Amino acid sequence: MTSLNYLLGVKILGRDLQAGINRVEGMGVLLFSDDELYAIHCATLDVLQHNGLKVESEEAREIYSSGGALVDSKTHMVKIPPYMVEEAIRSAPSSILLAGRNPKNDYVAEGKRVGFLNFGEGIRIIDPVTREYRPTNKQDVGNAARVCDALDQIVVHNRAVGADETPAVVQSLHNAEAIFANTSKHCFIGAGSARNFRKIVEMAAAIVGGWDKLRERPIYSTIVCPTSPLQLTSDCTEIMIEAARAGVAVNILSMAMAGATSTVTLAGTLITHNAEVLGGIVLHQLAAKGAPVIYGSSTAIMDIKYTTAPVGSPELGLISAGVAKLAQYYLLPSFVAGG
Repeated sequence: MTSLNYLLGVKILGRDLQAGINRVEGMGVLLFSDDELYAIHCATLDVLQHNGLKVESEEAREIYSSGGALVDSKTHMVKIPPYMVEEAIRSAPSSILLAGRNPKNDYVAEGKRVGFLNFGEGIRIIDPVTREYRPTNKQDVGNAARVCDALDQIVVHNRAVGADETPAVVQSLHNAEAIFANTSKHCFIGAGSARNFRKIVEMAAAIVGGWDKLRERPIYSTIVCPTSPLQLTSDCTEIMIEAARAGVAVNILSMAMAGATSTVTLAGTLITHNAEVLGGIVLHQLAAKGAPVIYGSSTAIMDIKYTTAPVGSPELGLISAGVAKLAQYYLLPSFVAGG
């Protein structure tokens, strides 16, 4: 990990070299030593304290401010002191029940437990009947959910494709209707807006028999994505706040891209990624201390020649392994992309 070794030096962090530090050389099951994880953590605290996050929502900025963050109302920059970050990490639960409509499909996300789910979101599909390559529709959303429901290796269902024939502003509601009707497993469905999130939660509550039952057996989790580098949009923060208060798990999933929206080095990208996710967790825990949250990643690299994000690249595997190790370091459940 040459870039990480460089990160530990003077030019990146402005600190003296360290004596007696443990390092991991080459690729292996143990991707980072505890000292290296601590170095990434310290660098992340520096970014959040001295650079901060750009936060669009006034309500979110007020919540950050009430917790002790420094907020610039003109630039919308929020600078988060280290103690706020570490308090949020400690208050977030280390174990989360991802309940299925059928209890035999319950999954507990915790520690080093590993489960697999499908990737999302595909935007085109080869029609299984006509063999036409076409945009996806609501029927495809339901069919994909049904296939994943039948696969023992899939422990929870992630929205695989979208109902692209429906208006974008309400597409997530159509996705939710098709998925809830076709799976007995826990499901992750992005809401797009706080308004849609509230309606999807109403659907989930109606399925399980009420709001109290949904808190007891949460069959639905949502996903939000910070905007790299280091920005939280209004839709993103509003959903985080609503989810925290509703007791619905939120997967805060950074999609930083090395060489495009983050540094070209993997170590630098992990710091950008970490700052975005931890910054979101701070807001989430300020909104409702102890609410369930997942440390997420679909962070990848940019193929500079083709200007694409190759999810099958070796670098994505390295990033995802690093993200999972960071989540374990913080005692948080993780959700990472695979190639």
